[in-house]
Order: sequence, then structure tokens, then C-alpha cells
Amino acid sequence: MSRMDELLKRINQLAAKNKAEGLTEAELEERAALRKEYLALFREGFKKDYLENMYYVDDEGNEVKVTEKIGDK
Repeated sequence: MSRMDELLKRINQLAAKNKAEGLTEAELEERAALRKEYLALFREGFKKDYLENMYYVDDEGNEVKVTEKIGDK
């Protein structure tokens, strides 16, 4: 099981508990930390898997990697 799967499983457990009976302060803090870690992993994976493999065609007809354009800003 990947780390993202583990995080999502625990986040869903906390969501179900929150809906049923509410969460303690410690569980609220845990949920916030898990969400933060999950989003960081998601963004990293999205950037690696998608953005770094995307190209666009500039005005001169050249293919330019999206990351090159982002780096120009």
C-alpha cells in the first residue's frame, strides 16, 4: 500500500467518525496534518507525472516544455 493510500484511508476513517460522532482536538490536528501531507504528495506526483511531460507550441512553432515557461516567470 502506498503512502498516499494509507493517508487517504486514515483521512476517510476520520471523516466517517466526524460525521458520526465528531472528532477530538487531537483528531482534528491529525486530520489537518494528514491532509497537508496528502496534498503535498499529490502536487509532487502531479508535477512529476503531468506538468514535466507537457509541451506547448510557442509563436515561432517551437515545442517548449511547460516547466521551462514556468521557470521564466
